[in-house]
This record gives sequence, C-alpha cells and structure tokens, in this order.
Amino acid sequence: MRHFGHLAPEVRQRLFHQEPCAFTADSPARLLSAALGATLYSPATRPRLADDILKQARAGVVSMVLCLEDSIGDADVAAGEENLVRQFADLAARPGAEPPLLFIRVRTPQQIPDLVHRLGPCVRLLSGFVLPKFTEERGLPFLEALAAAETAGGRRLFAMPVLESPELLYRESRVDTLEGIARAVDKFRDRVLALRLGVTDFCSSYGLRRAPDMTAYDVQIVASVIADVVNMLGRADGTGFTVTGPVWEYFRAPERMFKPQLRQSPFLEVQAVELREKLIEHAMDGLLREISLDQANGLLGKTCIHPSHVLPVHALSVVSHEEFSDAQDILRPERGGGGVLRSAYTNKMNEVKPHRAWAERTLLRAEVFGVAGEDVGFVELLAAGIPA
Repeated sequence: MRHFGHLAPEVRQRLFHQEPCAFTADSPARLLSAALGATLYSPATRPRLADDILKQARAGVVSMVLCLEDSIGDADVAAGEENLVRQFADLAARPGAEPPLLFIRVRTPQQIPDLVHRLGPCVRLLSGFVLPKFTEERGLPFLEALAAAETAGGRRLFAMPVLESPELLYRESRVDTLEGIARAVDKFRDRVLALRLGVTDFCSSYGLRRAPDMTAYDVQIVASVIADVVNMLGRADGTGFTVTGPVWEYFRAPERMFKPQLRQSPFLEVQAVELREKLIEHAMDGLLREISLDQANGLLGKTCIHPSHVLPVHALSVVSHEEFSDAQDILRPERGGGGVLRSAYTNKMNEVKPHRAWAERTLLRAEVFGVAGEDVGFVELLAAGIPA
C-alpha cells in the first residue's frame, strides 16, 4: 500500500516531486507509525464490514480501527466479536484483496488473546489493538495480554493506547498519570506504534463540545492536555512516540458538490477560491485548521470517523517542496558542525542544530506522504483525490 496509491501513476507523477513510498503491514514500526495518516474508525458490527474495508482501501485509506468499544452498545459486544471473526475470514478468502492496516479496539484485556485465537490463520490480516482509557494501572494488563497473544499467534501485533482518562485531564493528577503512562509504554516500547488522543472524552468530563468553527486548540482545557502529552511523550530525543491528532466530529459529504468544478486542469485561482468557500460552507474549514494545528503542535495523523475527513488529512500531510528543500539542506553531511544558512527559497534562515530534529521528522513524513511538486499545493492534492 501507499498514500495516494489510488491515483493513477501519471497523476502521481504530475503531483509529486517525490512520490510516497510503498509499505506493508510488515514494514518497520518507525515507518508505519508515521504512515498511519487518517485512521478511519468503523463499528465492528457492520454487516458488510469486509466490503467496507476494501472500499475504503480503494479510496486511499491506509489504516482502520474496527471498534468494539464506545461505538457499539454493551449488548452488542458478543455479536461484534462474532462479526469480526466472520469478516476477517471473508477478507482472507478473497484472492488479491489488499486491506489497509487493521486494528481492533477492545474493551478488556481478555478480548485480545480470545480474538487472536478465534481469528486463527486470519490473524495475518491484523496489525494490532487499540487500548481504551489508557493509564499505567489499566494499561499494563492490556499490553501484557497483547504480548502473550503475539507469541501465541505468531504474528507481530502493535498497540495503540488511547489517552482519554479523567485522571489525565484533571490538573491535580495529570503529571502522575503521564509519568505512569510513560513507564508503561516504555516497558513495551517495541509494541507501541502510536499514542492516540481521546479529546471527546476530555470534553465530556466538563460537559463541553467544540463547535464546527472551533478546533480542539480553542478549548483551553483540552489544549493544555495536548501540550502536556506532547511535552512528556512526544519528544524528539529518542524517548518519544508518535502522537496522533484528535477526532473531528463534524461531517458532510462535499465531494459530490466539488466534482463539476474540479474536473478542469490546470487549476485557476478562482477555482481555488471556490473550493475554499465550499469547504467553509460544509464545516470543513475547522477540520483544515485543526489538522494544521495538530502538525504545528507535534502531532501526526488523525483519528477519523467519516471517510470525507481522510483526503484532507492526507493532502495536508504531504511535504511541500519548500519544506523538503529546507530539510535536505539542514541534514547535508557537510552541515554536521552546525551553523546558519539561507534557505534555497531565500525567505528564511535554517539553523542546522536547532532544526535538525524537525528536518529528520520532515524527511520521514516525506517518505510516507511524498513531496509535492514545486507548484503543487493543497487544492491540487485534494482535488486529484476526489472521485470523478
């Protein structure tokens, strides 16, 4: 699989200075954690789940979470488990089927070994588990169960803990909770692919819900948690983890309205303005701003609950030609001694030592999401991905 792999090769060649790399579920963890992109959630009870998974893969989704937790009722858990086993068998029986990275969001540690056992040989299609309401006390049994299930199933399995507990939100317990989480995930570092933020749960603790024209960073109590999570768990010194952006709750389906005006090429300035207006009109402007703020605050990827969110996340994750040029300059071997240099775009100064970690992260993102052509921007990337 690859990001933008659903586009025709000639379209990718036109859009990208450097195309996104290909990867598989067996690729190195460092690459996969950066490549998660827009992780699309789906209830595990959907009757045509196998069809849905392959449909989303063809539309550019590279990671999905099949949820047995909050997205389904308590009385539906057993049926959801049975459906997952059936749907994985369905996927495994389809020749040439190429599903995205698949994760199961469980409720209890006991579900992990049980599901791995029930999946049998079909566990080869599973990349891991999402662990809810993660703290040190509640999380360690999940991680221990995953390690045991991995051994029993003979398949590498990753964990994606969700940081969403009230203890993490409350000021008086936040530091202790973060320190405990850090101990737990560090103990199982090789198995933790990414940390996910459960902002909806944070808001619920105070009876809050952000409006469609506001981002998570406008809700100060949520923004403070995100800052502390990145501070303690997202450092670039080798101790940190990939932290993914929070879910965006609002959706409409703008693709159909875009189609008539986006079939022409090259794009005119007026088309970019019209597209921007349509995005605002359809409650997408807040999403675009939040994705940009996610990246500015050290987050990569995003939890998504609607397919219309996937393409904006991926389009805004592509590295610009200017960013790529700066990162390459900073990391040239001859720059190892440090110093300051003018950027190739002659609009900024690049300080080699302070900007090194940024440059390394940028080149990793460039590897998985690609580098846009010199004159290609978000509008062109977004439009190219909208089905004709």
